[in-house]
Amino acid sequence: MESIISFSTQIHFKYLGYEALESHLKITNYSSLFILVDENTREHCLPKFLASLGGNYNFETIEIESGEINKSITCCIKVWEELSNKGADRQSLLINLGGGVITDLGGFVASTYRRGIDFINIPTSLLAMVDASVGGKTGVDMGKLKNQIGVINQPKMVLIIPKFLNTLDKRQLNSGFAEMLKHGLITSEPFWRVLKQVKSVDQLEDHIYESILIKNEIVRQDPREKSLRKILNFGHTLGHAIESHFLEHEERESLLHGEAIAIGMILEAYLSHQQTGLGINQLEDIKMTISKHFKKVNFNDSDIRAIIDLLKYDKKNSHGSIFFVLLKRIGEAQIDNRVPDDTLSQAFSYYKE
Repeated sequence: MESIISFSTQIHFKYLGYEALESHLKITNYSSLFILVDENTREHCLPKFLASLGGNYNFETIEIESGEINKSITCCIKVWEELSNKGADRQSLLINLGGGVITDLGGFVASTYRRGIDFINIPTSLLAMVDASVGGKTGVDMGKLKNQIGVINQPKMVLIIPKFLNTLDKRQLNSGFAEMLKHGLITSEPFWRVLKQVKSVDQLEDHIYESILIKNEIVRQDPREKSLRKILNFGHTLGHAIESHFLEHEERESLLHGEAIAIGMILEAYLSHQQTGLGINQLEDIKMTISKHFKKVNFNDSDIRAIIDLLKYDKKNSHGSIFFVLLKRIGEAQIDNRVPDDTLSQAFSYYKE
């Protein structure tokens, strides 16, 4: 697979990634090298990474606890302090080896430590490979509110090593698959049709490259999310609110990011049918396809009211208005749509049918 060029960075695949990293380390002469991991990637991925990388490098490891709950400023402070205590300076490098929490938080830590040090993303989850590690978005949550603090800053490179997917269970793979389905829905009906034929999420390796190409092309045209890049938020306005709501309530099982986005895509597909002309057959196709891979979640009236109330904190809001990305048809998205509150309630009724 050819490497994908993205602004000042490149996305490398399989063995080409290790070769590119080795070449980069030889010519840059970093003063110190750090690897950010969680307990899972330290055990399952770090040994494989070090064994595959040629050369003799002295890496310092920094470990945080896994989980969205740790994507916080408190955790950033811990990593900043460890970097400082271990002697990191402005010529240091931070390698983020992990899923979306690691790449988002690690990218933000690197972008702000001493006003910015280089970082490299090596995503180990499907979600991070096709979404979180590509495009330069970094950041953390603020309490229950998703991605409220962050910057857009490109890594020096991204390494996509599909073998790391062997460390994931089906639920984690499904979470990433949701973002791949989204890429088809917003830009490519042919890609959507290909993904519809996927019977098991352990057969996705051949489609990762195409999914990253789609996201990269969108980001390349609109790096600062002024217009086109907003379409990547399809399913995320309601999806993020759902994810936040379940994170907040200890009596309810938390949802993975992709699980919440899958629900958000069904809900926002219904809104698209009501607001922007998405045909009923395509709406039903979206609901049926997503429902084959994601179990239905029960929402009571209190849940729905709380989720709708959380929408006011969505980072895409402007001038007090909530904006949605909706579909005109599969493969074509429309940004900056306002939706009446009663239609939001109807969307949940449609989901529960």
